[in-house]
Amino acid sequence: MNNYYVYVYIDPRNFEEFYYGKGCGSRKDCHLSDQSDTKKANRIKAIKKDGLSPIVRVIAKGLTEQEALLIEKTLLWRLGRWTTNIATGHFSEKFRPIDTFHRQLPGFDFQNGVYYYNVCESIHRNWDDYQEFGFISAGQGTRWRDSILGFNECDIFIAYFKRRGFVGIGRILQKAKMIRNILIQGKPLLELNLKCKRMSDNSNNEQKSEYVCLVKWVKTVPRNEAKWKSGLFTSQHVRSSLDAQPDTIGFIEEQFKVKIKDLIT
Repeated sequence: MNNYYVYVYIDPRNFEEFYYGKGCGSRKDCHLSDQSDTKKANRIKAIKKDGLSPIVRVIAKGLTEQEALLIEKTLLWRLGRWTTNIATGHFSEKFRPIDTFHRQLPGFDFQNGVYYYNVCESIHRNWDDYQEFGFISAGQGTRWRDSILGFNECDIFIAYFKRRGFVGIGRILQKAKMIRNILIQGKPLLELNLKCKRMSDNSNNEQKSEYVCLVKWVKTVPRNEAKWKSGLFTSQHVRSSLDAQPDTIGFIEEQFKVKIKDLIT
């Protein structure tokens, strides 16, 4: 039934909106007699102590309950921390968290993907270090730096070891940074006991430094247990989308016993 409405409580002393709600019938007036110790009730008491009454106004009417819940949540989100509402409202998982405009969020500012990642083991990187300490890297030139900078937080990637096969599945925990700025459990990455002794090469050069993403491994195998069969997707690039590679995705799911779609958040 379309008999729901959304309402607002306004402080007549400064005309600030301090509470949003939804309901039907006389629901909007029930807070006037609230004697609890909530922020909302205390503000109403303070208004009455000054010889005034809250201004109560209906914002939207003729709504279904679901419509009212969505409008209520939209208004709660807009008011943010200034609201006296205790509950965050329905549909909260669909709204951007308050105080996050300073950074990009997965699902809001970009959509996560499933990617191929080329390990490119060399004098500057080692698969054993990646597994042990939870990171991946690329760099020593702008082409490779720019590729790894394309990963976003929560992207899923499948690690490929050249001439061997696929060796792991992981989730990106943070966008790539210069290796000198990476901490693992509070300790600089370059101070760890790495098998690769030359990861620090060019670490003070923004164009040639190794760039590192911290990751959470879902599954990994040693290089000598890499998974492979002919016909699968490979690339010389550091990062490539696997959106159009269902055969490769299917092989990975079978070999690593995972469902890729279940990993994407």
